[in-house]
Amino acid sequence: MFAALANPDRFMAFSRWAAPALGVIAAVLIVAGLAYSFSAPPDYQQHETVRIMFIHVPAAWLSMFAYACLGGAGFLSLVYRHALADMAARAVAPLGAAFTALALVTGSLWGRPTWGTWWVWDARLTSELVLLLLYLGYLALRAALDDEVKAGRAAAILALVGLINLPIVHFSVYWWNSLHQGASTFGAAKGAGLPPVYLIPLALMGLGYTALFGCLWLVRIRAEVWRRRAQVLSLRLAEG
Repeated sequence: MFAALANPDRFMAFSRWAAPALGVIAAVLIVAGLAYSFSAPPDYQQHETVRIMFIHVPAAWLSMFAYACLGGAGFLSLVYRHALADMAARAVAPLGAAFTALALVTGSLWGRPTWGTWWVWDARLTSELVLLLLYLGYLALRAALDDEVKAGRAAAILALVGLINLPIVHFSVYWWNSLHQGASTFGAAKGAGLPPVYLIPLALMGLGYTALFGCLWLVRIRAEVWRRRAQVLSLRLAEG
């Protein structure tokens, strides 16, 4: 399937229906997740502020997942010279940066009433901030070079190097002393997982965020394909 979608024409045919379908799925899941989240009872310690979790946690998940996609697309474009992979990498970076910024902002809003401060140089928070800087560095590097081929290769190398930060983000709460809580869903210790009243809306929001990410990524790749086709056409007209 991935080999077939590497062809821009096949990708455009696939994404023409896949993008709106994912958009509809995302809307349904997020609306359901928000409805469930407002019906969940206040936490006995965090009270009403626990509802920030339903926005913050999926954003944090997507910040890392988007960077994994960026690294994978960068690898394919660098090693196999897939033009569509380079377009996918360029398209996903702003989305990843947006989810990472959302995770940091909502985490700060959650941390103020929980920890008594907006920010601490905690291992998890610091590594997540580094993730945002990697996204911004990738975007700045691509914008700094006029040659798109050289810019894509240089940015792909940066993206691959930055992959080392993903396990640091994930395992930081276990490797160092951290105010940030550990896993409460996948990988949670026995008895430390969330109760269903919180887990269900969190799962719905997580799936909704993922579908939204997929929809926006496909739309952005489509726009990149059209942009490059317009560039080729304008060059041909200029030469003719």
